[in-house]
Amino acid sequence: MRSLALPACCASGSKPGRRARFFASANAAHPQALLQAGLAQECQGFASNQLMLTARRSPDNDGLDWLALLSTPRLRLATSTPGCDPSGDYTWQLFARIEARYPGLGNAMAGRAQQLVGGRDSLSVPPGEIAGAWLIRQNLADLFIGYAHYGPALATCDDLRTLTIPAPWNIRCDYQLARLRADPAALALYRFILGDVGQGYLRQAGFMPFSDAA
Repeated sequence: MRSLALPACCASGSKPGRRARFFASANAAHPQALLQAGLAQECQGFASNQLMLTARRSPDNDGLDWLALLSTPRLRLATSTPGCDPSGDYTWQLFARIEARYPGLGNAMAGRAQQLVGGRDSLSVPPGEIAGAWLIRQNLADLFIGYAHYGPALATCDDLRTLTIPAPWNIRCDYQLARLRADPAALALYRFILGDVGQGYLRQAGFMPFSDAA
């Protein structure tokens, strides 16, 4: 996936003079905008994801479920940055769903959430590290809401808990891929990502199949 363009928020960090072959985003609106502007050859959904809560293991907290953890003010909650990273946008949609069911609670979560990653001036997570695990181990947070595809990699960590957010609350995150160039190499890789082998690699990485269903 190294040929994919950087997220829209970080596009200014790409190297001058190098034109990307693809743009992939967890926000389907971004690739669609490129297509509508005539900057993409074609656009297709290629994977889906969900949100997950990562929590520091602690005798005081290990008996709490995902909602109880998020509702505990003493626990420092970290997120990605809404408006700059789709993960942050989806997290704020989660808060809105909680707010609709429990007035005041979702807004309280959003108010105390620390937007530590995914922004233009955010902390730099070291290469090879998973943001939620790194933030908790650096004692910058006790909880992190992030993508569920990291769950298998974190499941064996003795110092962390990964908690599934149930379907009525969770947000489905649909990834779309825009092909920006018409050359044969770009087309071949685009078809590979959408084909059985490429999709198999995505499943191994923890992503869910893309679905056109609402």
